[in-house]
Amino acid sequence: PEAGIVSAEGSVLSQSDVERLLNQVQTEESQASVLTVDGQREQRAKDSIQPYDFRQPAFLSARELRKLRLWHEDFIRSLASRLSTYLRLEVGVQLCMLQTITYSKFLEVLPNPTYITLFKADPMRGVCILEMPPKLGLTIVDRLLGGSAMNVSGQRDMTEIEIALLDQALQILLGEWCGHWHYDQEIRPVLLGHETNGRFLQTAASDTVMLHLSIEAHIGDCVEPIQLGFPYYALEPLILRMNKLLDLNTADAVTQQNRELHWSPCLEEVVIPVSAEWAGTPL
Repeated sequence: PEAGIVSAEGSVLSQSDVERLLNQVQTEESQASVLTVDGQREQRAKDSIQPYDFRQPAFLSARELRKLRLWHEDFIRSLASRLSTYLRLEVGVQLCMLQTITYSKFLEVLPNPTYITLFKADPMRGVCILEMPPKLGLTIVDRLLGGSAMNVSGQRDMTEIEIALLDQALQILLGEWCGHWHYDQEIRPVLLGHETNGRFLQTAASDTVMLHLSIEAHIGDCVEPIQLGFPYYALEPLILRMNKLLDLNTADAVTQQNRELHWSPCLEEVVIPVSAEWAGTPL
């Protein structure tokens, strides 16, 4: 005889009753009670509920971040080719980091001193930030002035002429970034100013969510990172359009897969000339 389990009432539970109770407990643990917008409580799977950190909110979903990463990888490949042509030197660029952080956290990761460029992606609202180490900036200027981009010291401030030359290279970098967005209007970069210390920046509130992009540039013997920060509200129209294009592409793919093949009656009476030839065998 099978050994049963004694319940609280003193009755013996069969093996099927035990399995049913275990399945019921497992189902209850995998679900959570949630409050809907109309005030009703309902049970939902815990896997469908995503945690939300109010101290550091993430406005981008995993799908959007994955798409943005693929988009920026394509942008970096084009940027490397564009800078190599502009500087007439092999330039290596690779993606290091793409994440969402708050504005205060973004300012903390900026080195001091450094070279900071404030710009705007017109017609988008918001001020964006580009940070470049002085050594990398002076290496680019050295190459533009006919140098070899080797053994350039970054322990000094740039002159006005060097800043003007570097701004031309930054216009190419930012123009390549803006040109990759297939938006309804033309997006163009507008340089607003320069800074050397991130502590003095007050372009957004401290809790503003930023898209932090870090890329590593290899020019000559100089290998330094370039960091860009974009406020989320500046990228929101672009991300919404990106999601719309993704949904349209997915719907088109599903439609093509579900489309049935139909024979056209017009092809039933088509006369097709056919000729056959058999080459003789040489003896």
